[in-house]
Amino acid sequence: MAGTLVSTIIPVFNRAAMLREAVASVLAQTHRPIELLLVDDGSTDDTPAVADELGRMHPEVAHVFHRANGGAGAARETARLAARGDFIQHLDSDDLLLPRKFELQVAALQARPECGAAYGWTRLRHDDGRVEPRPWKRSGEEIATMFPAMLAARWWDTPNPLYRASLIREAGPWTALRIEEDWEYDCRLAARGVRLAYVPEWVCEVRRHDAHTSGHGGAESLRDRARAHLLMLEHARRAGIARDVPEMRHFARDLFHLARQCGAAGLEDESRMLVEAAASVSAARDLRAYAFLARRIGWSRAGRFAERLRR
Repeated sequence: MAGTLVSTIIPVFNRAAMLREAVASVLAQTHRPIELLLVDDGSTDDTPAVADELGRMHPEVAHVFHRANGGAGAARETARLAARGDFIQHLDSDDLLLPRKFELQVAALQARPECGAAYGWTRLRHDDGRVEPRPWKRSGEEIATMFPAMLAARWWDTPNPLYRASLIREAGPWTALRIEEDWEYDCRLAARGVRLAYVPEWVCEVRRHDAHTSGHGGAESLRDRARAHLLMLEHARRAGIARDVPEMRHFARDLFHLARQCGAAGLEDESRMLVEAAASVSAARDLRAYAFLARRIGWSRAGRFAERLRR
């Protein structure tokens, strides 16, 4: 098994019971060797004690980190620097891996050395226990490369892909974003021309629930989303994605929609930058008309006006 160590990075905030289940799903993997890196992101309940207990109970838990709350991306970065694996698995503390995930995806990547990541089917479980019968999002489709599809939407969930560690090292550190940090990171990887190995099997389960998160809301959330979207556009440009590609046109509309939301929330600089970014890849008439209006009446007033019209 030399050269097949899989490192699983699990950030956690106030999810003690779910953390136990997430760790159990990694320990149940049919593949060995593995290591787990748990990062307590400033939890205020009994999660830190549970994380330490898991570290004492299971030798596969190589590190348990405790840090001030900074969001999932910053927590993943803490663990990224310590991970020793040849492959990297990101797992949110409320999700689960299915037992053969590593076995199937490591084999797929070994069979296809040109690929930087492997993915399979995501199973969605609703908070009432219902399970969607089909693979969630686009995880049931065979998609050859991360770009341009990743511009239309983040079409897989965090626990789905297994990455080569060399690719993660090339991509570098996670940002301090607290929302859409995972989508931004995927687009950064996509800009490297990553090819994908498809495994037509169930590999993970994503669970909907009302438990706490380490994110934030309101204007701060919009500010982070704006920054994430601007970075994603940079990644797409670096990858050479043309303006007329359907996914790029779709992303331009996302930029425009987010710009109006930011304006309505009083984030004038973010609104202006998003409109300018959208206009750099789209010549849509409504976008040009909105930019003309906003420069005359102000980005906040234009945003509030647009949001009232939308309702």
